[in-house]
Amino acid sequence: MLSPEDLNQLLPAATHAFPSPVPTQNVSSDEYLPRPQSASQDRVQSRLIQLADELAKREGISRRRFFQSASGMAASFLVMNEVYGALFAVTPAEAATPEMANARADALKGQFIMDFHTHHLHEPLAPDVFNLFLNTRRMARDAGWNPDIPNRPGNHADLLYDNYIKEIFLDSDTKVALISSAPADNKDEFFLSNDAMIEDRRRTNAAAGSKRLYAHGIITPGRPGWLDELDRQITVTRPDSWKGYTIGDPLVAVRKGRTSAYPWRMDDEKLVYPGYEKIAKSGTRIICVHKGLFPPSAQRAFPTLRNFADVSDVGKAARDWPELTFVIYHAGYRHAGGGDPAIALAEYQRTGRIDWISDLAEIPAKYGVCNVYGDIGQSFAELIIAQPLLAAAFMGTLIKGLGADHVVWGTDALWTGSPQWQIEGLRRLEIPEHMQRTFGFAPLGAADGAVKNAIFGENTARLYRHERTASPPLQDKLSTVKAAYEQAGPAPSNLRYGFIRRPT
Repeated sequence: MLSPEDLNQLLPAATHAFPSPVPTQNVSSDEYLPRPQSASQDRVQSRLIQLADELAKREGISRRRFFQSASGMAASFLVMNEVYGALFAVTPAEAATPEMANARADALKGQFIMDFHTHHLHEPLAPDVFNLFLNTRRMARDAGWNPDIPNRPGNHADLLYDNYIKEIFLDSDTKVALISSAPADNKDEFFLSNDAMIEDRRRTNAAAGSKRLYAHGIITPGRPGWLDELDRQITVTRPDSWKGYTIGDPLVAVRKGRTSAYPWRMDDEKLVYPGYEKIAKSGTRIICVHKGLFPPSAQRAFPTLRNFADVSDVGKAARDWPELTFVIYHAGYRHAGGGDPAIALAEYQRTGRIDWISDLAEIPAKYGVCNVYGDIGQSFAELIIAQPLLAAAFMGTLIKGLGADHVVWGTDALWTGSPQWQIEGLRRLEIPEHMQRTFGFAPLGAADGAVKNAIFGENTARLYRHERTASPPLQDKLSTVKAAYEQAGPAPSNLRYGFIRRPT
């Protein structure tokens, strides 16, 4: 949804974002404009540099190496508590004592985590689409902002399969993932084609010797031949679930200067319900739908898309198709990238509502349905570093309305780098007691308690009927590779692969 003017305000996160364990400013894909680094985020970054330099010197290591450690991760959340208030379970001793930090990390590394909202690009992608992701990197190189870029082993590789495997499975505690994509008005311009996702699934699971990767099949209601393609996937490729963008092609505004030719609503009986009927009969009955990430700036630029981007079409579709399961990606959060999260927090404290999140959470009670799930996606990734108190309200609202058994884990990685920082964010986050009392929220509980275990993996395992064939630790070829990687000394890149806002 970015315009050329928007793109001119961006820099490549991989070369310009501060490489701390937890991002110190918001990172986005090209689906929305990330907000500038806030004063609070700047304080986090400055204080984190100071603390990291002190602790790294004490350990006789570089700041970069400290940031690659469990103590570095702990230090990030410790500083966030200093700036935002005590929202994260972390102590100064954990940041200062590697043995303590490592013991905690080791105790949690076996936690069952299914990240069912992940991305990478594939090499055959149309060059102009690929260039949307690489353009600002080339700008940085050509302008001399980062002279090391020409010596890097290829920026394309950052966005491809091999780096995806490293960031998802080696540098995070994720055990199982789902590879997703995004549609395009031209079928040759998907991030990943339907067949490419299925090939990812095949080669990953064959190499691992177990079921480590699931795959989406993209649906494109309204595009000529979309039902035929749906039939082909049902018969030939057999995806594990379906994915759709009700706004249609999310890149066409940048590439063509217009909205997609094929937006659709989930409750369109004439256009979409024939596809639901096929999906219901196929036995693969989970439909994931991108919603939200549509701040006022996007609405001003593309006013006709509002009714396709919000969640007003979810309830009727869920009621009409009780045999289907609808997973709403990003939980419909509207304001990603738009405005100041502190303003959104103030509005929440005044009204008790978060735009489109509250609407989604009210659907089960309003429509009498139990087949709607919220994927926390990019919304959690943004709020946990922009305004953690709003992240707590976000989680509390979803759990109160949908139920802890209907909220699922997804990170939108690779765009924000390895998902480990988001995993740690949820593990450590707690809803403050005053917010629990005021809004009737239950506590999130321990890092490996019932609520967080359900969100991290148990809910998704139930939905997809995933068989956990081994008790933790998981034993397969991929786990052997990871053990060797950790033995050699893990080296998380702490890079992000989306975009950050250019400093003003």
